Amino acid sequence: QEKLGLNFAPPQYDKAHTLNSDLVLSQLKLVNPTQYRFEHLATQMKWRLQEGRGEAVYQIGVEDNGLLVGLSEADMRASLRTLRRMAEKVGADITVLREREVDYESEEPRKIAEVLVRKVPDDQQFLDLRVAVLGNVDSGKSTLLGVLTQGELDNGRGRARLNLFRHLHEIQTGRTSSISFEILGFDSKGEVVNYSDSRTAEEICESASKMITFIDLAGHHKYLKTTIFGLTSYCPDFAMLVVSANTGIVGTTREHLGLAMALKVPIFIVVSKVDLCTKAMVERTVRQLERILKQPGCNKVPLVVSSTDDAVTAAQQFAQSPSITPIFTLSSVSGENLDLLKVFFNILPPLSNSKEQEELMQQLTEFQVDEIYTVPDVGTVVGGTLYSGICREGEQLVVGPTDDGQFRELTVCSIQRNRSACRVLRAGQAATLALGDFDRSLLRKGMVMVSPEMNPTICWLFEAEIVLLFHAKTFHKGFQVTVHVGNVRQTATVEALQGKDELRTGEKAVVRFKFIKHPEYLKVGAKLLFRHGVTKANLYLACVLGDQ
Repeated sequence: QEKLGLNFAPPQYDKAHTLNSDLVLSQLKLVNPTQYRFEHLATQMKWRLQEGRGEAVYQIGVEDNGLLVGLSEADMRASLRTLRRMAEKVGADITVLREREVDYESEEPRKIAEVLVRKVPDDQQFLDLRVAVLGNVDSGKSTLLGVLTQGELDNGRGRARLNLFRHLHEIQTGRTSSISFEILGFDSKGEVVNYSDSRTAEEICESASKMITFIDLAGHHKYLKTTIFGLTSYCPDFAMLVVSANTGIVGTTREHLGLAMALKVPIFIVVSKVDLCTKAMVERTVRQLERILKQPGCNKVPLVVSSTDDAVTAAQQFAQSPSITPIFTLSSVSGENLDLLKVFFNILPPLSNSKEQEELMQQLTEFQVDEIYTVPDVGTVVGGTLYSGICREGEQLVVGPTDDGQFRELTVCSIQRNRSACRVLRAGQAATLALGDFDRSLLRKGMVMVSPEMNPTICWLFEAEIVLLFHAKTFHKGFQVTVHVGNVRQTATVEALQGKDELRTGEKAVVRFKFIKHPEYLKVGAKLLFRHGVTKANLYLACVLGDQ
């Protein structure tokens, strides 16, 4: 009860129930419970689903001390029937993830089962996970997303990726240069919901109880600033690094891996194009990845996924331990092992629980502006992420800072999330907000829309504790660098280094920066990246010196 963090006092749990982790519940057996016991179990499931934001995993046939006892075939069927009744009572569905036989002191075969319970979503409350897609140019990122979201395999010449491109030059060159979003849904039974049945985005949102939003980022070094903006601004829950099996770790692959690790985004790896390679070549690429992940700078534990059982284990371990790094080997042309990746996405739990979500929602509204559009008959539209609070249609907010450091009043006319209308936006969700006839020229990327009660402050100068990841020479006062803090991207000058004259690769210092163009809205403690040419450094904002 304490581990669940519940704020009510339910009946005492008996020994048949225990909590193995934040995700998994163990039940020895659920055979013919009394009405009182059934109501107790259903209440327990309801609160567990609420705590897991609509998902929970039950282990049947496991003792409360973790001992794999197993159940007979008849007991297992009866227990699954009871679990299905419990799920129906609370408006959820169950999916058996895996079953296996166990060795126990018994003549008849005994089994244990792992069951995913997923609640049918309330109004627009599907579970949404954001996955940033990284990797070198031509590694097959957009093609993989096209295959997952369209439901059709690629023809080997890039047909699957055409629907993802936003610009003509992207179609002509086959290279992503901008940030695009694609959605993959799963219903309450764990079935894939995508565009394959000629569904619209609105229909996918209506029938899915879990949504994976892919943020397709650019692989070419020329578009590195766009990729960094996607990682810092869109707050991805996870990062998927795509590596081509026939080329291995080349180009920006190491850089992208370093960026995700610097921003502490949990990362998993997909080795694509295995249909073009021999088995030996695929194994060589996987060994190369394992070697890099085990190095002192990474300290990761690679987990190669080769079966459905591995995919289930990988999803559960990945969410619990940041050091676990699953590695998938697949083909977007032959479809080999594509189902394992779908199983992984289906089971992958959210990083935050409902309690953390509630705390964010109780704060004042703060929306980060990442994109600005003008839509005919609608007016000015901004896209971005709600960092905290709740945003409703008709809400009065202030937007800024402008070049002169001011915040201007505006009204949210309507909200769209995943291309479908939405009345209420909650903390952590991405959406587009229509602002009516608000002057677009007053807006820019990097602004924030906040509640007027917040009384937001702006800054020209700020201090940050930095670690210089790599620089060929020395880093000193007077340097001009491009700073990325959340959705803010601007050039800043190094004003001073505390206690040092210069910095070299691997050294730490507290540095004072000054923006050169206009003031920005920053928060103390924000993660920050800067680069000078090909230099990258990881920073943690130490303190904001106020509006100067």
